Amino acid sequence: MLLDPTAAGLFPIAPTPFTPDGRIDDASVDTLIARYLEAGATGITVLGIMGEAPKLEPEESLAITARFIAGFGKLPVIVGVSAPGLAAMRWLARAAMDKGAAGVMIAPPPSLRTDDQITGYYRQAIEAIGADIPFVIQDYPLTLTVQMTPKVIRQIVEENPSCVMLKHEDWPGLEKISALRAFQREGSMRPISILTGNGGLFLDFEMERGADGAMTGYAFPEMLADVVRLSKAGRREEAHDLFDAHLPLLRYEQQQGVGLAVRKYVLMKRGFIASDAQRKPGSALTPAARAEVDYLLARLAARDARARLAA
Repeated sequence: MLLDPTAAGLFPIAPTPFTPDGRIDDASVDTLIARYLEAGATGITVLGIMGEAPKLEPEESLAITARFIAGFGKLPVIVGVSAPGLAAMRWLARAAMDKGAAGVMIAPPPSLRTDDQITGYYRQAIEAIGADIPFVIQDYPLTLTVQMTPKVIRQIVEENPSCVMLKHEDWPGLEKISALRAFQREGSMRPISILTGNGGLFLDFEMERGADGAMTGYAFPEMLADVVRLSKAGRREEAHDLFDAHLPLLRYEQQQGVGLAVRKYVLMKRGFIASDAQRKPGSALTPAARAEVDYLLARLAARDARARLAA
């Protein structure tokens, strides 16, 4: 199944589970797959920034990709293939597609500054991996420091027919979603899927601005799936009520430097993974931080029973 512009729903960004000694935990990968499917995932993204992809050897990256593809069956698996060099990007992209991936995600390198540099990079990247591979633009200026205007995104989409999706995680970025959807309505940009990141921090209004769903890794994927579903059904108050209940934990998880540690800790407490270990170099929560997360989970349990599993 190849990725196309109709993709929607929840595509969790999968963390890479490790044992405390730094080995990949295959059993936890299988548990993650099962729990994401139970949560309502309509696809998944592996080897993203929060998946600790740079810490993996090429063979490990491909093995994890293959395991998720097998576990998700007919549902689409997107593989992050961003790399400093185009040769490495091409190898992983082609190898992942040979394993059955639905498409790949490409982030711009932090060195890009001008619009011409950004659009030129994507032309070169697609020439390297092949125009037959559907790809996702990752727009994450807070981490990557590359600023893409709506017009630049439109140019990338129009110049590269294999572009089928934008992973939108600009901040603030609601107006960018509106601008892109306006381009589509006026006919100056063909339709693409827009899935949003930022840990789900703005998902409530992103859906109302025209997003098709979420591609992020918050430790309660069920909430993300529910907000997407309720928003699409026009049940605005229910969507916002559920989102608001989770907002304190969402905010806490978005702290720079410890966000992945928080996410893995909660996923471990919920039984998604066996250990919250990160492969070195990595961060870890202090006892005080763990106590704060536990407090937030206990408060959340009063409004969402699914948090009682972690209390």
